[in-house]
Amino acid sequence: MIRVLNAGFFTTIQDKGRVGFAKFGIPISGVMDSYSADLANHILNNSLDTALLEITFGGCSLQFIKNTMICISGADFSPTVNQMKIPLNTRIFVHNNDVLSFGTRHFGAFCYLAVKGGFLTEIKFNSRSFFQNITDDFMIRKENLLPFLEFHDFKSSHASVKTKKSYFKKTKIKCFKGPEFDLLTKNQQNLLLKNKFTISKDMNRTGFHLVEILENNLSQILTSAVLPGTVQLTPSGKLIVLMRDCQVTGGYPRILQLTEKSINIFSQKITGDTFVFSILKL
Repeated sequence: MIRVLNAGFFTTIQDKGRVGFAKFGIPISGVMDSYSADLANHILNNSLDTALLEITFGGCSLQFIKNTMICISGADFSPTVNQMKIPLNTRIFVHNNDVLSFGTRHFGAFCYLAVKGGFLTEIKFNSRSFFQNITDDFMIRKENLLPFLEFHDFKSSHASVKTKKSYFKKTKIKCFKGPEFDLLTKNQQNLLLKNKFTISKDMNRTGFHLVEILENNLSQILTSAVLPGTVQLTPSGKLIVLMRDCQVTGGYPRILQLTEKSINIFSQKITGDTFVFSILKL
């Protein structure tokens, strides 16, 4: 079990999400960066659908009430155990009363704390992923107790995996044409694919709004299905890249669709970061 000493900016329990419930209006949710989350679970030999802690911009501290093995992946928020620096993407043993803390951000937006066997919070609609009005709470709070099974097998070596920091710096976001892409004029299409775009301060697990405007003379569409990674063009010309907690339908033209890999890369960007869209050929 973990006692939350400081919950940080926005910390949640996440797994692979709630696939198959869109007809009930329930978002998929799940980890923002599935690549990093999978890596942490893989290093611990957990199933890839095991629930872990998603930490946004660091700032949290956690006290372990049981012995276990952990792995931290994704963004680098200077993690320490009992004030001693620990590496990312490495199997680490922690003991009763050890305190894990996160400090200065070096890169990325989301990091993942996996424990051996995963967190055992409530399951709603086949998932432990936090989401407001579905789970009892939508974020971790101070003094929360997060359950997991105690682990005592400390004979294993400290396995680790090296990852490239370039993953967090990629500026080419690969995608496919959205259903309404061909309704754009050639000039609009060229502007969309040649211009740099900037992530605004209006960003969360539902969607990232972009600063630059793309002139929009399209009519709104009939409410249609949207997915994480769908790029919507609003009547004002604002672009919104939908993320894991997005709604299941929308009425704005869907001009692009990010690949799963691109969603992972894009999720690790922050306000002020710039990028370009790059369309893949089918």
